[in-house]
Amino acid sequence: MPHSDHVLYPYPGPQLVRGASGAPPPPAPWQARAANAPELSLVAPVYNEVDNLRPLVARVIEVFGSRIAFELVLVDDGSRDGSAELIRELARSDPRVRGVLFERNCGQTAATAAGIAYARGRLIATLDADMQNDPGDLPAMLERLGEHDAVVGFRIKRNDDFVRRASSRVANRVRNWISQDDIRDTGCSLKLFRAEAIRSVPLFEGMHRFLPTLLRYHGFSVIEHGVSHHPRTKGTSKYGVWNRAFKATKDLFAVRWMKRRRLVIPVREVVGS
Repeated sequence: MPHSDHVLYPYPGPQLVRGASGAPPPPAPWQARAANAPELSLVAPVYNEVDNLRPLVARVIEVFGSRIAFELVLVDDGSRDGSAELIRELARSDPRVRGVLFERNCGQTAATAAGIAYARGRLIATLDADMQNDPGDLPAMLERLGEHDAVVGFRIKRNDDFVRRASSRVANRVRNWISQDDIRDTGCSLKLFRAEAIRSVPLFEGMHRFLPTLLRYHGFSVIEHGVSHHPRTKGTSKYGVWNRAFKATKDLFAVRWMKRRRLVIPVREVVGS
């Protein structure tokens, strides 16, 4: 569990707004866990991944089955390929599948934040919907969690082209130099968090890449675990080398600013009733 020097702020979640229909967004359920809430929530942002959704659901069920009470939260980020319609179908056919559907594309950080807001599990795992992350790595990550607050994956052998692998290595070194951290693979989406830990970290645009570093800035214990990485067989990548590098560098300076401006309050004692 979180260490005694943490301050857990009430989680504001993403700003949930009325859509074009004028209807208010459904309330986020994180405030109170129901008695039958799952132990683990898997959160997967989805953007034009219609061909990968059935294999993803099948793989999650294959890995966990009756091993642990889980839910798979698929967050559709304004897809135009029928992903939202398929998510509705999958949720109707299996109560362990839930969907959060955006009216327009808002980006991966927004989709991740919405999934965290609507997740009901005590533990929250994030993963990509493109089947390059393997849910089969999560049981070992669950075992390693122990007293830590997060276990984050690093890809042992990346199944990407040379340019993407080389640029990622350079980017990770630069990011760690500026952020003063040592996370090996900030681009790996497969991560496992205690819900109360990840909900204590404020999220802004682009921050999904830096969740382990932000947790450490807030005093949480984060460890790393080697995971597999599969080649993409369906759909297309949503990021190119140059647009990823530009956005990530801009976001990185924001993370560095947050470290310098974070408020540290050394409360020694609270007395009185």
